[in-house]
Amino acid sequence: MVSMVSGSIRILVDADACPVKDEVYKVAFRREVPVRVVSNARMRVPSHPLIERVLVSDKFDAADDWIAVEADAKTVVITGDILLADRCLKSGATVIGHNGKPFTSASIGGAIATRAIMADLRAGGDAIGGPGPFAKTDRSRFLQALDEALVRLGRA
Repeated sequence: MVSMVSGSIRILVDADACPVKDEVYKVAFRREVPVRVVSNARMRVPSHPLIERVLVSDKFDAADDWIAVEADAKTVVITGDILLADRCLKSGATVIGHNGKPFTSASIGGAIATRAIMADLRAGGDAIGGPGPFAKTDRSRFLQALDEALVRLGRA
């Protein structure tokens, strides 16, 4: 297997509410890709040369702002935040949601619109359900999507 470290490919994780950090590490170790775990709260990360913890201030959106500035065409961003996904896509990054579904230029507009509609409904007092519980299939889809994204970037 060819190491991708030399190609400057990297993974940025919006880590505060990320349920797939262990999966990110697993793929990163196998593909030899550096990972930056970005959060505004101290959290455990593996002690490994490929893993770096980035602790930002507790200011609103500090982690998102840091990730958006760092994201580029050689970056895979892991986030469930639609607005952060949009910012990273505009920087040329590959963006994958926690459930393994990619955010793309074609899908982000609809995701932003749905987010706005749901926020309006909640603000109006409507009782609406959130996303379903995180499932094994989501974890499996995520692993496959991350692996495929890294392979694609490695070929570019």
